[in-house]
Amino acid sequence: MNNLGDFLAMGGYGLYVWGSLGMCAAVVAAELMAIRFRRRLLVQEAQQARDDAAVERTA
Repeated sequence: MNNLGDFLAMGGYGLYVWGSLGMCAAVVAAELMAIRFRRRLLVQEAQQARDDAAVERTA
């Protein structure tokens, strides 16, 4: 490998290699966002359940 272009081309397999790495990074990012969203929903549900239980105790 003499230069950056040769490294990025990876002997003609650069598109496959970099495309695979890009898709993997996109899937990991999407999974992290999904986990964050699900956690936020669970926290909201737990808070709602706690509030409902407090209302029932005072009624």
